[in-house]
Amino acid sequence: MNEARSVGMLKAARIMLVSVALVGTGALVTGCQTDPDIDITKLGVETDPPETLYNQGLANLRAGNINEAGRKFDAIDRQHPFSEWARKALVMSTFTKYRQGKYDDAITAGTRYMNQYGRTPDAAYVQYLIGLSYSKQIVDVTQDQRAAARTIEAMLKVVNDYPDSEYVEDAQAKIRFARDQLAGKEMQIGRYYLERKEYLAAISRFRTVVEQFPTTNQVEEALARLVEAYYAMGIVPEAQTAAAVLGHNYPDSQWYADSYKLLQSGGVQPRENSGSWISRAGKLFGAGT
Repeated sequence: MNEARSVGMLKAARIMLVSVALVGTGALVTGCQTDPDIDITKLGVETDPPETLYNQGLANLRAGNINEAGRKFDAIDRQHPFSEWARKALVMSTFTKYRQGKYDDAITAGTRYMNQYGRTPDAAYVQYLIGLSYSKQIVDVTQDQRAAARTIEAMLKVVNDYPDSEYVEDAQAKIRFARDQLAGKEMQIGRYYLERKEYLAAISRFRTVVEQFPTTNQVEEALARLVEAYYAMGIVPEAQTAAAVLGHNYPDSQWYADSYKLLQSGGVQPRENSGSWISRAGKLFGAGT
């Protein structure tokens, strides 16, 4: 297989990965089989020239033999370090580790690639793989959200460093999801404190959501919870401001209806104090964000 064909197959693998990420399918190639994972090259030799190993890796990859493909690419990396074939193999090794669900290994391989070859044309793709590997490890908001924070960091590099790449749109989608997870975690903790009547601790968490995650879908509830917490503490002007900002941005929200009802039960209505931190934060978002 000549050099032009190898480059073409590498590009095809990148395109297929984007399709996998966007549509949520698990297939690399239509109809590929991964069980049993048999080396279709049938040579069993990993001391061949790097070009031969690379092409064997691509052949196994096309056949759906992910494990065998990974072995070929890793062999190149071990036996021919710092060569052009090793660089290309490290791209594909990062990809195969991601496809195998070995996300930490994919991140390690991808990070090494970025440190060594961060200015190459494949760098955007590898950085995207790193972000995908973090995003696959995001868990329910009841658990630690470290992976969500790292997803944002990795995908922001895709967006900022490679703004013209084909991966930007999906990177932005992954960032939005991860930010919503972080906001959701803050809300979970805030609700816990609110239920225990630890109002200052609860307000601190809800404030984080309003100020740091103003475009997430958690903002409506965060404002409503601020109304509840401030009102319970007797800090009525802040409760009124939170309700006013909520009503201005989300007038049809059930959260606003509940907040309005709470204030009305005490004989007051939403009224914005422009000097409040809530009013200043409210300028960062609007209806539909």
